Amino acid sequence: MSTGFGIVGTGMISHFHAKAIAEIPDASVVACCDTVEERAQAFAAEYGCKAYTDVNEMLADSDVDIANVCTPSGAHRDLAVAAANAGKHVVVEKPLEITLARCDDIINACEKNNVRLCAIFPSRFTPVNQALKAAVDGGRFGKLTLADTYVKWWRTQEYYDSGGWRGTWEMDGGGAYMNQAIHQVDQLYWLMGDVVEVNGMTDTVAHERIEVEDVGVATLRFANGAIGVIEATTSAWPGLLKKTEIHGTKGTAIIEQDDIVRWEFEGEQPSDAEVREKFAPGSANTGGAADPKAISHTGHRDQLADFVQAIKNGTAPMADGIDGRKSVEIILAIYQAAWTKQTVKLPLAGDPVRPK
Repeated sequence: MSTGFGIVGTGMISHFHAKAIAEIPDASVVACCDTVEERAQAFAAEYGCKAYTDVNEMLADSDVDIANVCTPSGAHRDLAVAAANAGKHVVVEKPLEITLARCDDIINACEKNNVRLCAIFPSRFTPVNQALKAAVDGGRFGKLTLADTYVKWWRTQEYYDSGGWRGTWEMDGGGAYMNQAIHQVDQLYWLMGDVVEVNGMTDTVAHERIEVEDVGVATLRFANGAIGVIEATTSAWPGLLKKTEIHGTKGTAIIEQDDIVRWEFEGEQPSDAEVREKFAPGSANTGGAADPKAISHTGHRDQLADFVQAIKNGTAPMADGIDGRKSVEIILAIYQAAWTKQTVKLPLAGDPVRPK
């Protein structure tokens, strides 16, 4: 039986969802919804689905099994909760929401209605990151000591001016960390486990008419004892490839975009040469370094396929609501540390209050 997806919001990221779903066996986009009728109709015409302007009407469609929330970040909660209350499984683009309270509302609604929740983090599904995860879980790094990630991207002023919600606390929820680097924040949590302590500095240095940060540096301590750094910016012209570095007492791995720059362990295995060759430098594209549209939909495809199977098998998806909440919590801790100029302990007791 085919799985029907209904996409809420027809902006840029919705097209990546639609293209991803088209490549999943026994799955299809059956409906879309946008409050602007012309956008809904154009999307429906492009992907061969029904168009709605009222989300409740779309959620009443029996052909819709899963609702994908692809609206601006600060508009995720109400739509996700409505989908859960309608008995639909829920997919939410990153971030899950922009406050912990809103994240909890989504998680609780899905649990109450016995539906599955998927937080979009396609970087978990790339082959190179799967290889890195296997190495970490296999203990190949020995005692983990240091984990760093860098997102030094470029966004023009026109990018922020293109949508009234961009660069605002109310709808974007943050800047370079919440909107761009959240994938790498999730990656470090996925690889290293819980964060217990954060320090941070953020600022707005290269863009006008935005409320949020376009540059930031954070240091972290993980529950396993390792420490780390997360750098995030949208003010590094011309935009560099994202990079993750994992170090331990018996190994080092450096991943740039989807390429392996270094893959070295005290205990060399026969498969290591194959891994280095498969992900040799030069094979990756630029990702979203300078253009948010310059990403692949394959990560979305693999994640949504995983979600479909999780629903069919009654198992947990690889990235669920709790995972989505974790990345938001870490980023909010970074903001709190930057605002207060103090070390912040995790878990947070609640949402930090931004100074006026």
